[in-house]
Amino acid sequence: MADIEISDMAKLMNLNSSTLRYYESIGLITDIKRNASGKRVYSERDIKWIEMIGRLRETGMNINKMKKYAQLRKMGDSTITERKNIMQEHLNFIENKIEELAKSRDYVAKKVEIYTKMEEKINGK
Repeated sequence: MADIEISDMAKLMNLNSSTLRYYESIGLITDIKRNASGKRVYSERDIKWIEMIGRLRETGMNINKMKKYAQLRKMGDSTITERKNIMQEHLNFIENKIEELAKSRDYVAKKVEIYTKMEEKINGK
């Protein structure tokens, strides 16, 4: 994929252009190239990184933790263990959230079952 401009990147990632600019302003996205007319252009590597940021955001990682991860990433291989620890902690968070959601799903499913039985009783089935 060729370099893409901010509006196309925003559409691709289902974000606003202002969100991308904000991420850049806080150091979450760095080293974005600009074309001859001064517009931001995103490389394949940038796309993958922004996709990762989106996944982390979707799964509940806060901005400060993402910034810490981004700083460590920029420092290179000497930070692999720290980055792994951040990802492990977030994985644990996600797994706990999945368990909570499964319990909530089961609760709601039981409510639906109760109401279905009540409807059948009322309707004489």
